[in-house]
Amino acid sequence: MRFMIIRKSDANMETGALPDKNLLAAVGQYYQDMRDAGVLLAGEWLRPTAKSARIVASQGKQAVVDGPFTELKEVIAGFIMIEVPSLEEAVRWARRCPTLTGVIDAQAEVRQVLEAADFPADCTEALTLHASKTMAADAEKILRTTTVA
Repeated sequence: MRFMIIRKSDANMETGALPDKNLLAAVGQYYQDMRDAGVLLAGEWLRPTAKSARIVASQGKQAVVDGPFTELKEVIAGFIMIEVPSLEEAVRWARRCPTLTGVIDAQAEVRQVLEAADFPADCTEALTLHASKTMAADAEKILRTTTVA
């Protein structure tokens, strides 16, 4: 199962300040531990919302709102994608993140990623065109096994 660890933003991160050398080294070791365990799929930090835009769609119309955004509890600062057998294991990895030690106020969400098998069978063909190579490949496998069987 794939899980995304979503690091919420905070006032310090929104200033655009980069992590210091010690935190960078700790995060690097954290990523290396996940690589060594074979669970890390991806991980990225995001720029502050002052350098971003939000698209709001409502009633058939779109509006583009330039950052910064003030509701930090609704903003993410980065993510890590891992593949582990359970939510409990994903939470264990998230708790090891050096930015979530409790030294500063911070929070993250751990959410399972939808898989092709989670969708109804009549959606499988459309999922083969999904942007995620994993989702598309899984959908292809499902189609091959259901048409052969």
